[in-house]
Amino acid sequence: MTVLNGHIHQIAQKIEGNMTFHTARSTAFPQPAPGAAPAPGPQLVPAEQLRSYLGLSSVRIARGKGPLAIVDSTLAG
Repeated sequence: MTVLNGHIHQIAQKIEGNMTFHTARSTAFPQPAPGAAPAPGPQLVPAEQLRSYLGLSSVRIARGKGPLAIVDSTLAG
């Protein structure tokens, strides 16, 4: 089973038992990598770098039992 979400504002992939979790990059309010900040909250970045922290994810699904093709890309291109 695969779970896709994007609410935590961080790219994350985790497997628990037979479940695989994929979390998408944030489209607003980027968060630092888990455990990398002294406290929770949005990561402050210079305005000219913001597009490299924000982005989108796309998922391609093919019939069968193969893995999903997940591509994370930034708004910077």
